[in-house]
Amino acid sequence: MLTVEQAAQRLGTKVRFVRRLVSERRIRFYKVGKYVRFHPDDIADYIRQGRRDAIRPALRYREGEHVYG
Repeated sequence: MLTVEQAAQRLGTKVRFVRRLVSERRIRFYKVGKYVRFHPDDIADYIRQGRRDAIRPALRYREGEHVYG
């Protein structure tokens, strides 16, 4: 189980952001006594849920013209 500080480090954010996620119930967490803990798989799921696929293929440049795809 990860602490708030460790979760913030894995997410690449500040502790304050993780605490906000918890207060808004936007991330799964566990209460262990008075402490908040996170399972590493739940952190990975949160990251995966934030993934967005590209709307269109990347723009490539080929001999003086722009080509999609």
